[in-house]
Amino acid sequence: MTGWWQGWWRGWAVYRDRRMALILALGFASGLPQPMVYANLSVWLKDSGLTLGSIALFGSLSTPYALNFLWAPLVDRLSLPGLGRRRGWLLLCQGGIALSLLALSLARPEAAVWPIIAAGLCLAIFSATQDVVIDALRIELLTPETYGAGSAVAVFGWHLGATVGGAGGLFLAAELGWPLTYRLALIALAVGVAAALLAPEPAAPARPAAAAPGAPRPKRLLGWLKETVVAPLADFARRPGWLWVLAFIVVFKMGDALLGRMSNLFYRELGFSYEEIAEVAKIAGLAGLTLGAFAGGVAVKRLGTLKALFLAGLLMAATNLLYAWLATRGADQGALALAVVSDQFTSGLGLTTFVAYLSGLCSLAFTATQYALLASLANFARIQVASASGWMVEGLAAMEGWIGAHAWSVFFILTALLALPGLALLAVLMRRLGDGEVPARTRPD
Repeated sequence: MTGWWQGWWRGWAVYRDRRMALILALGFASGLPQPMVYANLSVWLKDSGLTLGSIALFGSLSTPYALNFLWAPLVDRLSLPGLGRRRGWLLLCQGGIALSLLALSLARPEAAVWPIIAAGLCLAIFSATQDVVIDALRIELLTPETYGAGSAVAVFGWHLGATVGGAGGLFLAAELGWPLTYRLALIALAVGVAAALLAPEPAAPARPAAAAPGAPRPKRLLGWLKETVVAPLADFARRPGWLWVLAFIVVFKMGDALLGRMSNLFYRELGFSYEEIAEVAKIAGLAGLTLGAFAGGVAVKRLGTLKALFLAGLLMAATNLLYAWLATRGADQGALALAVVSDQFTSGLGLTTFVAYLSGLCSLAFTATQYALLASLANFARIQVASASGWMVEGLAAMEGWIGAHAWSVFFILTALLALPGLALLAVLMRRLGDGEVPARTRPD
């Protein structure tokens, strides 16, 4: 037993890799802009007198985050002159983010909303494109043995950046106002700029020419599209068990998606105050998420990616059952803390192992394109399933008898059961691959 614990303790040494500091800075740069284009912007618009209906329309500004896979092939294929393929795109995106923030700081929503819409959309596009570059660069800088640790550090960095941009922005706005807050955010962008300048430029993989230089222009265009858009899909389809992989990506964490969509409403219905929700669900929950994320990196290192994923999925299902127990306890703050921290710990564990899994599926020849497609597939599936969560709770509550009295408990039990298809598919993948790892990624020549 002592040797087992020593082995796990030594697994934490993977975080001493110097590349982790760079991954942390890139994660921070990824998380920083997102609250400014959605949550904080909504508060500013509310303070400026816009109606809730009008503010809700601004939620569509975050659409580029769900569609960035459409232009990910360009990020993979094109290099910016004199700057490189990854570093060039990073610096371009950070320059675009800076100009968008500056434009937002000069806008006056009480006078006109169109400048806000234009600047917010530009901010979302540059930020979503930056995410594509950062995900690709993380995969290319690390080795499969360090994907788990790198994913954990990236998750922590993202939440750190989102906290600075979100909670930090709210604090500054209360003291200095929104225009100055958006201008001060430019200072925090220096972290991402420094990371871009310090990051090594990965070697571009060798690719065959799309078409002969003297070929007609339409043929050259078709060849370019084939190498840019079709080749990444064809490369993935050559992987062993790729259909099983896609099915697993779709169904994994569906139960957590349902739970996450309804959690705040559940807390309020139990009678918890805003302050209690903030203290436990946000602050303590973030601590649990961070610890779980780093533990996930160790689990990938010690167990392998698929075994760590299976463990994470099993624990996520188990902690969903704590919410079913919480529903029977009422406004019990101790029970709330136990359920939330446990759930966030296993969510962090699952997020790190899942990101490590997706990273290992990507070919180094098409890193940005394949990762963006896989992540978008996973997010789209969970968003669609989560949209039915309210209907499920209302349907259970409308039923008479025992289920009607315990609708929330039954709902959370169902979210735990939804983990079973994902675990079954994962067991199939583990049996098909034999060694318990993801398919070997393609390395450039």
